[in-house]
Formats: sequence, C-alpha cells, structure tokens
Amino acid sequence: MKFVKPLGFDAPVDRFSEARAIQHIKVLSQDIPGRQEGQPGLRQAADYIKSQLHLLQDRAGPDIRIEIEETMINGSFNMMFLGRSISLAYRNHTNILMRISSAVSEEDDPAVLLNGHFDSPPGSPGAADCGSCVASLLEVARLVVDSGWVPMKPIIFLFNGAEELFMVGSHGFMKTHRWTKTIGAFINLEASGNGGPDFVCQSGPGSWPSLVYAQSALFPMGSSANQDVFGIVPGDTDYRIFANDHGNIPGLDIIYLIGGYYYHTSTDTVERLLPGSIQARGENVIRVVKAFTMSTKIRNAYERESLPVNDGLDNERPIFFDYMSWFLIYYTRRQAMVLHSIPVVVFILVPFLLRLSHLGFWCSIATFCDFIIGLLFHVTGILLAILVPIIFSIVRLLFSSHSMNWFGNPYLAYMMFIPPSVVGLLIPRFVWRSFPLYQDPSRVKSSVEELAGEARFWGAFGQYALMTLGYLVAGLGGGFLYFFFSAFMLLAWFCFSLSIKSFGRHSLRSAACYIIPLLPCILYVVYFGGVLIQFLIEKMGMMGSLPPPYGYFVPDVIVAAIIGAVTSLSLGPLVPLIGNCKDAPKRVIFQHTIQTDVGRIVDSAFDISVLDSNSLIFLFKHAPEIASELEIGPDFSLETADLSRRERWMAIYPLSSLFSRSIKVPAKSDAILSKYRYLPHLSSYKPPMISDVGSRRVYLEFSLGSLEEVWVAVLNITGPLSSWSFAENVLPAPEVIGGGPPSYICRLSGAGQKNWTFWLEANSSAHLVIEVGVVDQYLVDQAAKIKGLFPDWVDVIAFSSYLSNYVF
Repeated sequence: MKFVKPLGFDAPVDRFSEARAIQHIKVLSQDIPGRQEGQPGLRQAADYIKSQLHLLQDRAGPDIRIEIEETMINGSFNMMFLGRSISLAYRNHTNILMRISSAVSEEDDPAVLLNGHFDSPPGSPGAADCGSCVASLLEVARLVVDSGWVPMKPIIFLFNGAEELFMVGSHGFMKTHRWTKTIGAFINLEASGNGGPDFVCQSGPGSWPSLVYAQSALFPMGSSANQDVFGIVPGDTDYRIFANDHGNIPGLDIIYLIGGYYYHTSTDTVERLLPGSIQARGENVIRVVKAFTMSTKIRNAYERESLPVNDGLDNERPIFFDYMSWFLIYYTRRQAMVLHSIPVVVFILVPFLLRLSHLGFWCSIATFCDFIIGLLFHVTGILLAILVPIIFSIVRLLFSSHSMNWFGNPYLAYMMFIPPSVVGLLIPRFVWRSFPLYQDPSRVKSSVEELAGEARFWGAFGQYALMTLGYLVAGLGGGFLYFFFSAFMLLAWFCFSLSIKSFGRHSLRSAACYIIPLLPCILYVVYFGGVLIQFLIEKMGMMGSLPPPYGYFVPDVIVAAIIGAVTSLSLGPLVPLIGNCKDAPKRVIFQHTIQTDVGRIVDSAFDISVLDSNSLIFLFKHAPEIASELEIGPDFSLETADLSRRERWMAIYPLSSLFSRSIKVPAKSDAILSKYRYLPHLSSYKPPMISDVGSRRVYLEFSLGSLEEVWVAVLNITGPLSSWSFAENVLPAPEVIGGGPPSYICRLSGAGQKNWTFWLEANSSAHLVIEVGVVDQYLVDQAAKIKGLFPDWVDVIAFSSYLSNYVF
C-alpha cells in the first residue's frame, strides 16, 4: 500500500483523510475498554458513534436532511454456519443509523446502504475488525456533510452492534426497520486482517455492482476469483444477510485480507494497521457511493419486484480483476463465453493453419496429435508441480516435530515448496525425448528439436485454453487468469517466431523476445498468487485442528499444493523455452468449564484447545510455565491425558467443530461461588399444554443468574421436537454432535432485565433433553493467572463456560 499516500488532519474537507479516521479507531480500540456483547464498552462505543453523528447533524447545510436513530433489535432465525445448521435468537442489541438525503427527497426514494459493525470478538480490541470500518464510515459521512455535496439518492449508514454473534445485527435491521425496503444498493465493509488491498471479495446479485465499482474506484482491488475461494475460509460477513439470505439487494463485500495473524486476537491494535489501507478504502468508497446514487439502475425493493423477469443476463456473475490495483478489467459472462472460447478454437485450428495448405490433411492431423502429446506432458508437469511439494511436505513432517514452521514467516514456505515445485514442473521436459513425434521431420523440413519445441509450446497453450473455458463452464470466476496467459502466449509466440529469423533459435535475444511479452501476466500472477498464499497462510492459524494422525499434515499439504499451483501457473509458459522471521501468534482456546446442577457446581475444570495442527504437546514443550501451573509433567501425552469431550465446548458451537484432542485439567470452584450468587438455570414457568393430537408444549424460562459479562448462550435440544417459538416456529435442520442423537441448536444473545421465555413442542410423550451452555467473559483469579502465563507468541481466547442439563 506504499503507493497510496495517507492524508493528514489538514486535508481539504472534501477529501477523505486516513488520519481523521484513525482518531476514531483510537477512541474505539484504546479509550473504550472492550466492545463485546456483555461488556460496558459496547454501549460506550454506541454513544460515541451517536455523538459524532449528531455533530454532523448540527453543522449540516439547509440542502440536506439528516435523520439519526438508535434501534433496539430482537428476533430469531435459522442459518447454516461452518456447515452446521443452527438457530439464533437475540434481544436488545443496538443498531445506530443515519440517513443523509436531499431536503426534497421522498421517504421511499432508492437509497444506498453503507454497513459496518462496531462490536468486536472476545479478547480483541478490534482496531481493524471492525473499528476501521466504523471509522471509515464516520469519515465518509463527514466528507458528505462538509463538502456540501447533495446526494441524488439517500445514503443510509448502518453501524450494527452484533455482527460477531453471527450477523444478528444486520438481520435485525433487515427484518424490523422501515428503511429496509428503500435500499437499492449496499456496500459492506469488513476486515479479515489489519490492512493491505481492500478487495472486493463478493459482489451481486447480478453484474451491476461490480461494474459500478470498476468504473468508479480510484484504487480498484478485487477479482471475480475471490468469490470462488471465499467459501473455504471459516466465517462469513453481513453481505450474505443483505444479498442472499434475507434480501436480494445488489451490493459489494469489501474486505481487508492481509494481516490475518492479528484477526480476532488481542494484537488487533491501531499500531498494526497498515498505512495507506484506510486511505485507499475511503477514496474508493466515496467514489462508489456517488456512482451508486447517480446510477439509473438503482431501485428500491418495490421497484425491483415489479420489474419483468429478464433473460438472466444481469443476474449472472461477471468476470473482473484488477491489474496491480492500477485499473480494473471487467466483462460480462456472456462476453466471457466468446472471449474464453477463442483460445480453444485457436488450439484446434493452428495445426491446420500451419500444415494444411502445403502438406495436406494427414500431416495436419499428425501435428494436432503432437500438440495433444505436448498438452498431456504439460498437464503432467502441472500436476507434478503440485504433487512433488506435497510429498516433500509429508516427508519433512515425518522427520520433524514442528508443523507449520512457515506460519510466522511465509518466505520459509516459498523456500521450502517452490524448488520441489519447479522440479516437478520440469520432469516431463527431461523425459520428452523418450516419446516419438507423429510428424515426419524430413517432410515438414524441420528438425526434431524444432518440432518438439513447437509441440511443447502449443501443448502448454492448449492446457491454458482448456482451463480458461473449463472455469467458465463450471460457473467460476477465475478463468481470466488462464485467458490472460493464453493471450500473452500468442503474442510471445509471434515475437519469438519473428526473432528466430534474425537471431536464430538458440540466441538469448530470441529468448528475450519470448519472455518479455509474458512479463505482464507473470507479474500479475505473482501479485495475485502472492496475496492468495499470504492470505491462506495467515488463516491457517484459525482453520481448526484436525484429528491425528492425518490432521498434523493437512496445513503443510494445503500450503504446499497452493504454492505448487501458483508456481506452475507462473512458470508454466516458460517451460517450452527451457527444454527473516516475525512473530505470529498461535491461537489457544482456554475455557473455564463449570458444570452445574440445580444451582450447584458439580464440576470445575480448565479445558484447553488449539486452532492449528501443532498439538498441545508443542505448546507445553515451549511454554513449560503453563504446564507447571496446570501440574502437567514432562511425560505428558495426549494418549494418557484426560481429554476434553466435544460437548464440553458446546457453548461456542459451531466453532467447537474446529477443535480436536483438547485436554481437561481440574480447577477450583470457590471463586465462582463467591462471585456469583445465582448461576444460569432453565425451568418451566407454567404447566405443559397437551393438544388433542397428542403433542406436548413445554413453557420454559431461562435465567442467566448473576452473570455480568455474558457473550452468548447455546441450547442443544434433543428428543421429539416438532416446533418452537424461535425463528418463526421453523426448526433448523438437525445436527448430530459427537455421534449422539439429532440435535437442534439455538444461540441466544443480548442483555435484558427479563429472563428469556420460550416454548418447545414435542410430538410425543418422550422427554425433551436440553443442554445449556453460557459463555461468560469474566475469569476467576486462578484462570486469569494462567492466561497471563502464556507467552507473547500465543494469543489466548479465554472465557468461562457454564454447562447444565435438563429433562422436560
């Protein structure tokens, strides 16, 4: 981001200023102690945002109208998250809204929504995620007011206070607010790192939002390929609520990707923000917002519903990609069908264009067969370029006790996996001579070497051509990479063919004439592939730990495969021509588990797990002070340890699916009893109702007791459940946890003076079994002491979990 110059406090009022935005981030992440649900800082953050909006309202000119609202949202709904079906119920969460419109605008005029969340995950100051989003929106709002610009369409700023609880803040807005139906386009700002390129990771429905972005963004950053890989990363954003699940609104999902080491950790601080990132985001957002408000395609929900069904063209995902953030190339999927078919047509026709006119049909067929051989050899090289690094990574780990040693330093991954990838890519080149050509060199009047070089080139070209079309047919957006290479390979072939007439086939100048036309696409793949590799490496720290023995190898295998794929893509077109460390935190989950029964504590223990493939043995080996405090001896083994069952992590379901081989260590419970007089409890508040058809409705009341810093509560219900009062009486798909019976999961969040009340309906007289888990952010002194012993290279997410079981 060094090419983006951040503007200071003295920047003109009609320009976005990164320095002004950072002042907001400092308040939100430093002056306010914590912005998690259950913490007083979340209310303080809402008050701060409101105060800034009222300052803008006070100095707004007569030509614009500013409306500010604070809404309290309640609701429930079903969703799939991390591949798990769950229900979410929430209450008393806060959203802050501001609507800026011209003085003559109407209430139902199509509006542009800008969304960012001001809550942060447990244990994190949330400077980037998502203090940077809130600060960007506040600075954009200031720019609109102070610049005197009167938007042609209203602009709605949504500061939602409950995204980290699985997007319930945006759901509450979509389901309850009167402005929802007026939204004609939206921009969702998120942060999955501490800065870097502010990528468009998702766009739609339809092609219009990405076209507006391509035409208006000052520093365009994003590609249609991002949407292909977005789904493999754990997590989600408010984009799915607006565009997919609870709305069909055209919009953009704009996310910081770099710096994932600090994402959702205590190191997400303002000092780690990458300079220039917020400036680039602000410059892009204000231009895209202006373009949205001036677009003739923006329509509110009623207008979209009344439009006739088109031929589907505008509902298709377009192809777009930025080139080094200098400019963005955009074309529709229908145009892509034509463009991406051209390389395949060229590959089929070239043998006949080269041979048919003077050597006849059968010589053309022989040439085509040689090209097919070249294609098969090139595909084999690509596969070996991926397979050889994978084999190397497995062999290395068989003789090493340290998985993911590249995590803190991605350059180590490049050093380990690029050389074997190059070896795999070149293996077919060295065995080429063992395979005869179909063409007769004497008839073609070319040497065997010339024919082999020709076959190798067109074989490589054919592989890229087929991948170009294959991606498109599969509905993916990354085919432009291969089309890009196909086009430049034709240019390189043309230049090389001309150069050998002057300099000869083996001249370095002829080689330069081949390589130089390929440099733009090689440079782009290094840029695109480098960002992808960096992103995936940083995310490996939170992808979850898989069960041994194979789970130990998975992260290294994935990184080796990705680096092999990028290396083969970067160097593949060249094959025909040849014949320092930084600390990155390890994420540890530390849970004080309190098992209760009728208000009594029956068990207290510390449960510890990790979020990567290096097991707890690695942690205790390199942090012996933790092992000593937990009274874990040097002969510790996971085979003999008291392992923590998956259901003990039920309070953070479905995140618990990322854990394997956690341990359980006994803990004292006296401090809990002295801190809290009442513990969470579930009971029936009136007799059950039996219907004529035999169904039974149970009326339940759930109390959080005296807990003061509750983040979320989870209900795991098993038995003959047929309906409930959540999610408009619709049950989610049942889940199977730990090999048990089918379960229905519901997460409850939000503070309130009253207890939760709800009903469950069973279709038989069999018992309903309910497991309750409550996450409290308060730690007793013993737990806080242990958390403080973890070294700096470990980021600890620590909380207390209250578990109880009930039968009704």
